[in-house]
Amino acid sequence: MEAKIFKASPALPPPSNSVGPVAWLRANLFDGWLNTILTLVSIYLVWLGLSFILDWGVFSADWIGDTKEDCSGDGACWVFIGAWMERFIYGFYPDEQLWRVNLVFFLSAAVIAWLVIEKTPWKPWVGLFSVTLFPAICFILLYGGLGLEVVETYQWGGLMLTLVVATVGIVLALPIGTALALGRRSQMPLIRALCTIFIEVWRGVPLITVLFMASVMLPLFASAETDFDKLLRALIGIVMFQSAYMAEVVRGGLQAIPKGQYEAADALGLSYWKSMGFIILPQALKIMIPGIVNTFIALFKDTTLLAIIGLLDLLNMVKTALNDPEWLGGYSTEGYIFVAAVFWVFCYSMSRYSIYLERKLHTGHK
Repeated sequence: MEAKIFKASPALPPPSNSVGPVAWLRANLFDGWLNTILTLVSIYLVWLGLSFILDWGVFSADWIGDTKEDCSGDGACWVFIGAWMERFIYGFYPDEQLWRVNLVFFLSAAVIAWLVIEKTPWKPWVGLFSVTLFPAICFILLYGGLGLEVVETYQWGGLMLTLVVATVGIVLALPIGTALALGRRSQMPLIRALCTIFIEVWRGVPLITVLFMASVMLPLFASAETDFDKLLRALIGIVMFQSAYMAEVVRGGLQAIPKGQYEAADALGLSYWKSMGFIILPQALKIMIPGIVNTFIALFKDTTLLAIIGLLDLLNMVKTALNDPEWLGGYSTEGYIFVAAVFWVFCYSMSRYSIYLERKLHTGHK
């Protein structure tokens, strides 16, 4: 009897309504009559909001002009932002010296790009340059000296001042905070006590109080001949304040390292500093990336408190522009939207880069 050979039918693709975007919509937004109604109502409300925002901010807005008389429509007056853009970025920095600030912006962007892009050569040397000679070059360009006209810090303002304060605070708070965290975990009682007291005192005081104390009290501890610059006082207060918070972030990362790593370093005969530098801290820093970046973002946003000691950062430069007699008439919405957009761009960029670093350096700590 001849055996019959059955051939398997080829696999058919799944129904189009069970995979892809259509399936996701059915499973998440239209999986019942209640969710369908809520989805349609939400779409309608979003459409109303977007149509109003687009009409006010784009289609009916005024974009070209130099004075408030050029804002005759019912929409946003972006002429206000354009007319004050230079002050929003540079503060009251002299117009003929703006090339110095632009040069600092360009050099900073070049150094950051060199360190961030993966395949650039000589990264260790560029990193060493960025923490040694580069800060001195930026200070000379911004402040003056060596043949450049001196521009006092009370003329600094806007986005430039925000970036200067945030960058100095970020660069200095991490190493100081790391040293404080190591000191708090030290086996020497005196060092541990001093670091603990420093951290708890600074974390227990609001930043606004720290700025007041740095501005008013710090000069009293110096000699009469010493002239403490107001910006320098603010930087000292911000660095000390952020270092205390950074110390706790670092301490949390150190405690997350298994005890076996410490014992392995001791078994290899490594000294305390070698074990910390080669084994413990590299692992801890990878774990601490979210906390470190969160502290940096908080510091960047806290620069708006500089107004209480008379320094005009980006936000407070916008407030100054709103009080200008030539622009009275209610342009605060445009100004605050501009400030919010600038802060969002910088904070979001730091957040996304931290996520990239987490994925790149991930070695099982999840």
